[in-house]
Amino acid sequence: MNAITGNDGVERRAALLATAAEVFAARGYNATTVRRIADDAGLLAGSLYYHFDSKESMLDEILSAFLDELWAGYGTVLAAGLGPRETIEALVTQSFRQIDRHGPAVAIYQKESRHLSAQPRFAYLADTRLKFENAWLRTLERGVAERAFRADLDVRLVYRFVRDTVWVAASWYRPGGVHSPEEIARQYLSMVLEGITPRT
Repeated sequence: MNAITGNDGVERRAALLATAAEVFAARGYNATTVRRIADDAGLLAGSLYYHFDSKESMLDEILSAFLDELWAGYGTVLAAGLGPRETIEALVTQSFRQIDRHGPAVAIYQKESRHLSAQPRFAYLADTRLKFENAWLRTLERGVAERAFRADLDVRLVYRFVRDTVWVAASWYRPGGVHSPEEIARQYLSMVLEGITPRT
């Protein structure tokens, strides 16, 4: 039997990835079986293999799609020539947009990336983590140098605080809620930036 092709096949594949992402996020990658994903998708376990050769391939596609989109957004921000504060604001806003679009993938990345990155197929996760850290640290360091942020800041601590404060939202945020990603970002930024900008 041939794999489903055409638009129906693309849509079915996307739906299966969405189901897999939710199961991986809720149960953990190692504890999740192909049978469990198939059950949640309303399929026989063998039917998943018409679309994916393994649960590892499913996870790789889920994480790659999230990270590709995240870095497309980050790249636009970092290339825009904004001031340090405006760059931080835009990065935080982009982060919440990704939580809105890829919540389960964000949760998986948060929980699983460190041990997954030891596997050759997922070595790119360690590179992504370093790239992410460098982008934020350079922006914070520039902000201190330009006096947009307080001179006494430990930028690495600030980075960790902002990173954890923003991305942990994937554990509670639900798309379509009372607040848009942009509104949540604005509220978070008002709390964070008042603490790092110079006192007058």
